[in-house]
Amino acid sequence: MNRRFALIQALVSLIALAAVVWWAAKQESPKFPSGGDAIAWLAAAAALYAVATIMRGERWHWILAVAGVRARRGDCYALTCVGYMGNNVLPARAGEALKVVLLAPRCEASRRTVLGSVVAERILDLVALAAIFVVVVYGALSSSVLPTDRPLLVAGLGVILLVFAAIGLWVLRRHHVFERARDWLRPLADAPRALLGREGAVLLIGTFALWAVEAAVYLAVARSVELDFSVTGALYLVALTNFVAALPAAPGSIGTFDAAVAFGARRLGASGSMAVTYMLLLRFVLYIPITVVGLVILVTRFGGWSRLRTAVRLGAEAEATRA
Repeated sequence: MNRRFALIQALVSLIALAAVVWWAAKQESPKFPSGGDAIAWLAAAAALYAVATIMRGERWHWILAVAGVRARRGDCYALTCVGYMGNNVLPARAGEALKVVLLAPRCEASRRTVLGSVVAERILDLVALAAIFVVVVYGALSSSVLPTDRPLLVAGLGVILLVFAAIGLWVLRRHHVFERARDWLRPLADAPRALLGREGAVLLIGTFALWAVEAAVYLAVARSVELDFSVTGALYLVALTNFVAALPAAPGSIGTFDAAVAFGARRLGASGSMAVTYMLLLRFVLYIPITVVGLVILVTRFGGWSRLRTAVRLGAEAEATRA
């Protein structure tokens, strides 16, 4: 199962990357900014992404506190960087497993309990991004970014997807998958269950603020290449790229992220050459600095490569158990 999933990830990334390279080769050569204003915008984008990373660390610390886990705030901030580094260089989003393995012994909590806090983070992100996408696309950008002007066709496709989802759920229920999953997931439930209270509402508001800061990163990079994106356009790109990046892909969402950025930028009016330039600069800002910082933190504070190998092995064992 692990090898098959790794193959699927590689194929998805290769197909998406090949499509992006084929499309980019037909555009004019990208022109990277070199003026003082452009450099200042890129520096602002990097600073804003650092703020968003701190906000993610604070949110994780709060989720753990709500779930009754006493973790140091500094550990949460540092391991947020380490987790992103792991997702960018390791398969199967192993950065999440890395966070769990490294934090659990430092806060005297079980790995499944800590994993529950990571699940809660993803739930908050999913709710916030889905809301942003629906409001921005259907409320503000429908005339320029919707793939079709036939709402009945879109609604029909939605109904078909729901029917397939219902069939899938029926099959899983007949094979008692939910019962086995519920037994395995029970220790994870404390943090997601806490989202149903007042603290969950506050965390959701904070998640919206977090994604607004990340949209500012997208906007600052656009300004560096003189792309006239609006705030709603930046929010659209944030939601689109993060939904596509959730697809099975190679480390760093190679291919899938790039395809989503190029598609979104073109829908927002960027020329082919400008879209390529924007895609490359955005990938640099979002992936390179945090990968370097996370690697330095891992080596200097959390035991280095030996702990990294342990996290990868445990993540693979967890996937095999679920399978």
